[in-house]
Amino acid sequence: QVHLVESGGGLVQAGGSLRLSCAASGSIFSINDMGWYRQAPGKQRELVTAITNFGSTNYADSVKGRFTASRDNAKNTVYLQMNSLKPEDTAVYYCNADVKSSIYSGIARYWGQGTQVTVSS
Repeated sequence: QVHLVESGGGLVQAGGSLRLSCAASGSIFSINDMGWYRQAPGKQRELVTAITNFGSTNYADSVKGRFTASRDNAKNTVYLQMNSLKPEDTAVYYCNADVKSSIYSGIARYWGQGTQVTVSS
């Protein structure tokens, strides 16, 4: 089993910054892509960013230039630096990781429990 634990959410004023972290632990042989999704009230979960194990990233258009994803492969941890936050960034943020648990296993996607980010105007 693999567990993802997120931290770093909270309440911030518009224009402020937050840094989210997500650490994976458990039966991990290797991790391919990691990423962040978010879900605002009444809306579907949407991709915010994905980052490969080589550090290549892609971002939703709504966060480009404001959010930066990074990862520490030695710590199985992914980060999301969020700057110039807007009220519309308010959502529960979920991290995910595509994990290979052994040399013989396939790849399974695991999710964190979510962390609330609230941006006040």
